[in-house]
Amino acid sequence: MPEQPFLLGVNYWPRRKAMYWWRNFEAAEVREEFAIIKSLGMSLVRIFLLWEDWQPTPDTVDPAALDNLGTVCDIAAELGLQLDITFFTGHMSGPSWAPGWMLLRDQPMLPGVRQVVSGGEIVNCGHLNPYIDEVALAAEELLLHTVVGRFAGHPAIGLWNLGNEPDLFAKPPSAAAGRAWARRMVAAIRTHDAQTPITCGLHVPDLTEDLGLRANDIFAEVDLPAIHGYPMYANWSTGPLDSDFVPFLCALTTALCGKPTLMEEFGGCTEGPGLPSSIWSWTSYGQPREQFMASEAAMADYLAAVLPKLVAVGATGALLWCYADYAPELWALPPCDEAQHERFFGLVRPDGTLKPHAEVIRQFAATQPTVQPARRAVVLDVSPEEYYQQPHEHATRLYGQFLADAA
Repeated sequence: MPEQPFLLGVNYWPRRKAMYWWRNFEAAEVREEFAIIKSLGMSLVRIFLLWEDWQPTPDTVDPAALDNLGTVCDIAAELGLQLDITFFTGHMSGPSWAPGWMLLRDQPMLPGVRQVVSGGEIVNCGHLNPYIDEVALAAEELLLHTVVGRFAGHPAIGLWNLGNEPDLFAKPPSAAAGRAWARRMVAAIRTHDAQTPITCGLHVPDLTEDLGLRANDIFAEVDLPAIHGYPMYANWSTGPLDSDFVPFLCALTTALCGKPTLMEEFGGCTEGPGLPSSIWSWTSYGQPREQFMASEAAMADYLAAVLPKLVAVGATGALLWCYADYAPELWALPPCDEAQHERFFGLVRPDGTLKPHAEVIRQFAATQPTVQPARRAVVLDVSPEEYYQQPHEHATRLYGQFLADAA
């Protein structure tokens, strides 16, 4: 049986467009930036169908967006890249980007939502629950039928993805509702495409809280588990550049669901060239915010340590967040105005030059890594049901064991 390549890739928004990509689409920009991604040895690009740009009404899909996605697919195929296409985006980099037809303008924002953007304006109100509202569910199925029906079988399609940390947009009322939603969405995709793997991008809170999207439930319904994580956001990591944290998340997810896991989003925000690591402080969404900003050299060292450790836990691949720092003309717009650290998560700087960790990716890709049997693992000593009775306690306890076993 041939060895399975360890997927290397990146989450993508254009450097000069960020979340305003689909409404200001330029094929030449995509070609230029995908060529850079390819030159670094990556093979998978995760893109996001920003929901309000794709479904202006619940019963329509924007035809220009469909045509532009066709262009993206063709460019990717010409370059030998594949796409991880993420539906129902939804939450992205701080705000929730909600279609106007989903808004409940007389209701407050949902718990945990920081900001709601719709139609280019900050609206900060409630919106339909996409897991149980029948208008939203029918719209979701329409989007899946339309996109998958058109592009199934295209050589650029690598993964269909049911969401980007979807609990940050809205939470299902129960774990049963979350699993039923995933099953319904998978069924819609499978009416058009029986082969392309399906995933859903969960993140650390889905492992440390019971938010209705349990890893064992959601990843039982899809083909490929995918998890996102950053030690700088977790007070139970050993530090902001803890190189064991991200591999542990893959190992824990695999222990919960029984399948090898893709690290679909990891990385960090960096200081400017030549500057040391620092802590930034500012007011974000009306609250004090402190954020660790790694030096470019420290981020390169972090990536160099994490990538082989992901192979060691049997992960199927690693997708960096994200392709680019955002150009200064975007800094006064959501999300960069409030989430200032989101300006600087890229492999490339605001001027398009490569950061040092891009070379780390290139060198690792040149070794042609393959998916390996796990040499480090998490042994789940409780059932998934028991785990989710006290998920934070179990996650932190198991992380202590994971670190001790490696000592």
